[in-house]
Amino acid sequence: MKLKGITALSNGGITSPSGFKSSGICAGLKKSGKPDMALVWSETPAKTSAAFTSCLFAAAPVVYDREIIRKNKPVSAIIINSGNANACTGKKGMLNARSMACMTADLLGISPDAVLVSSTGRIGVQMPMDKISAGIGKAVSGLSMNGGHESAVAIMTTDTRPKEIAASIRISGKTVTIGGMAKGAGMIAPGMKTVPHATMLSYVTTDAAIDSRLLDNLLAEGTDLSFNRITVDGDMSTNDTLIVMANGTAGNRTIKSNSKEAGLFRNALLHVLQFLAKAIVLDGEGVTKFVTIKVLNAPSLKDANLCAKSIANSLLCKTAWFGGDPNWGRVMAAAGYSGASFNPDKASLYYEKTPVVRNGQDAGTPEKVLALIVQKKSFTITLDLKSGKHSTEVWTNDISYEYVKINADYHT
Repeated sequence: MKLKGITALSNGGITSPSGFKSSGICAGLKKSGKPDMALVWSETPAKTSAAFTSCLFAAAPVVYDREIIRKNKPVSAIIINSGNANACTGKKGMLNARSMACMTADLLGISPDAVLVSSTGRIGVQMPMDKISAGIGKAVSGLSMNGGHESAVAIMTTDTRPKEIAASIRISGKTVTIGGMAKGAGMIAPGMKTVPHATMLSYVTTDAAIDSRLLDNLLAEGTDLSFNRITVDGDMSTNDTLIVMANGTAGNRTIKSNSKEAGLFRNALLHVLQFLAKAIVLDGEGVTKFVTIKVLNAPSLKDANLCAKSIANSLLCKTAWFGGDPNWGRVMAAAGYSGASFNPDKASLYYEKTPVVRNGQDAGTPEKVLALIVQKKSFTITLDLKSGKHSTEVWTNDISYEYVKINADYHT
């Protein structure tokens, strides 16, 4: 499939770009016995950019990774575990995160500063380092050019399916590939800060040769246009992480800012990021509906975002969507208390393209017509504030009985 010069690769994933290997193994961290450790390895040290949670209770691996990214040196590996978040674990947690990097580096024959660490799972539990140590050994031994799918499975917690993608483009006569994987189903409302500033974890690899500053800028833009536009339940995690590695092995001329090649790479990267972000919403805990919230013509982008996120995170809206109830009063109320600035007497609301509210009042569309729309598996709600020129879009979901059950019973 081609999208404006972008070719989606069948069964693509994190190892689709040249020079990357990965593995997914069972280290014994999950009581279920399912895979719980992954390793991503670039044989050529890669330019690396990242974005992390803005939660003050950032997990030890996030704190460690921020330090590494600030050094602006190439990265060769990412060791990832599920089943334990290593968050709220104090100094011991930090030592354990560093130990994971050192163990991985030692087995790969590289510097610890070339290894990033990610964790996801229960918060407040110290890492079982005996299992971690043995697991890292298995992960290194299991590295493979075909290990992408196994690594995508190994990072899952309450996810029902792995999330992975790869796409290619042509840059200066060379095929450049971008691959990615992500996990996340609950505790999803990332709000990540870019360089250097249940859980969303996402990893992107590319064999593109690209300018480091351009990679940082594209990741910053891409984060805001993808992961920072999703919310499953409005709860930000302690471990949210997005990492992009570019090892340059495609052999293309280095992509520079303000070039045609930069625009093409940007579109391909955004395609991968948005696919992964939407996949997280589609696989949200107990989700039965995928809902796009559009806010148009707000006085500022801040107002548009406030309004859209307020609607997207409203439990009253989410439960109405689950029940197929077109209760538009809940949508208008969420917009009204969002803190956004607008004139309520000008606001109009649409379900898909069907008018629901005109100038702050009922548009007169029969409730049966609206109910047919919100009973669909996927639909769009558009709020036109008619108070400015700024617009935004957020991707969200409903809240079901299953969401409550999962989170009432959850311990990985």
